Amino acid sequence: MEMHQVRYFLAVADTLNFTRAAELCNVSQPALTRAIQQLEEELGGLLLRRERKLTHLTDFGRLIEPHLRQLFADAEAAKTTAKRFLSLQQAEIRLGIMCTVGPARFMGFLASFHSANPGCEITLVEGVPARLSEMLLQGELDLAVIAQPEPFSERLEALPLYRERFCIAFPVGHRLEQKNRVEIGDVAGETYLRRINCEYRDYLADQLRERGLGVRVGFQSEREDWIQMMVAAGFGVCFLPEFSPTIPGVRTQPVTDPEVTREVSLVSLPGRRFSPAVMTFIRAIRSHQWAKIGELAAERVTDPV
Repeated sequence: MEMHQVRYFLAVADTLNFTRAAELCNVSQPALTRAIQQLEEELGGLLLRRERKLTHLTDFGRLIEPHLRQLFADAEAAKTTAKRFLSLQQAEIRLGIMCTVGPARFMGFLASFHSANPGCEITLVEGVPARLSEMLLQGELDLAVIAQPEPFSERLEALPLYRERFCIAFPVGHRLEQKNRVEIGDVAGETYLRRINCEYRDYLADQLRERGLGVRVGFQSEREDWIQMMVAAGFGVCFLPEFSPTIPGVRTQPVTDPEVTREVSLVSLPGRRFSPAVMTFIRAIRSHQWAKIGELAAERVTDPV
């Protein structure tokens, strides 16, 4: 059946007048009558009966009417939803974000994107790189923000956004605050706070082992905010990406010998057809001035209070 046939039938059911229904539907009366007859043929029974100047629904018509009303309502709702979605109203974007990415790094971008596209609803899903990659492949995420020391799977496409150095994080007044140059070995002898979800954890541990150095782990946690609170409270030190600190009282110095950096990328599934909202998001995140924002963020982190 065609939706216009259903619409014509409902107009007659509401007015009980073919002429008035044709006017409401903006079609000729013969066209409306033919469409309803075609609908009756498809359904296999008379829906309406015309007796002289009176029109009424048949028993079959009364039985079918609520189903056709629901069908028409659902079709109209689908069209409205599609229109809003395509015009970036109530359009959902499912964005995975690595749990070690500092939220302050993204606030400016998210604020500007939301201001320009208030109808887009962004759902942030936090996780480790392996989990986010799997969710991308399973279609549970549209995009993900990830950094990892090893190359990405060939099944994924990575768009580099920005680079950031790893730092040694320590509390205010710590001995490292007075050093102009901090080497990776400076964590030796310190109580170390292990960030369980750090994607470079094994790489940094290997760098220490190659130098014959070890650390004494005092605490470990999956929670980035807990680790940073412990640093600020003087419980120990840790390696931390330079744009990650969000807790007052956390000081950082970039690691040297060797310098360790990570590249944060927007990761997606190549060949996937994206919604207009997701495409708008990709264009916006590509054009965002990440380097300039990063320089400002680094200044705020390292400047004394």
